[in-house]
Amino acid sequence: MLSGRRLDLLDPTPVDIEIEDIAHGLAFVARWNGQTRGDFAYSVAEHSLLVEALFARIDPAAPPRWRLAALLHDAPEYVIGDMISPVKAAVGPGYGALDARLAAAIRLRFGLPAEIPQTVKRKIKAADRASARMEAVSIAGFSEAEATRFFGRPDPALTEGLEIVLRPPRETRADFVARHAALLAAI
Repeated sequence: MLSGRRLDLLDPTPVDIEIEDIAHGLAFVARWNGQTRGDFAYSVAEHSLLVEALFARIDPAAPPRWRLAALLHDAPEYVIGDMISPVKAAVGPGYGALDARLAAAIRLRFGLPAEIPQTVKRKIKAADRASARMEAVSIAGFSEAEATRFFGRPDPALTEGLEIVLRPPRETRADFVARHAALLAAI
């Protein structure tokens, strides 16, 4: 990693994980395999910031630790990349196991439980789907009907005032690190 840490992907430990490495990796990993409109790829870091904001709207009373879990929901992708669901399924259960081990180590590193409660996971997933729908229509070329078929249609109040932002990875990386620090400070 850029921090100088060595991360064993098959047996990750929390002590080998740094937020700067996560933020850097996610800021350079493109959602939609980079097949989006705009001058910059829409990064997993930018997506994660949006998911955390949507999660906070879904559950305004959620404690900061669950908002942190929402921010870190795709954190393993900083080293394993972002694969679309059909590819994940084709790779098989090994990918899911790798992702789960890495996610648990990341959560432990930042003071979260290795496993997130199902009630929180469902809300994070709802925020993730709402973000994916926004991305699909705004930058990935989906029609409204097509996006609704794949991702559903969230309550318009959930996404009101939020937008998809395309910007240089350096800016997204800095905002991801800052948001992480703010959430940790609030825990």
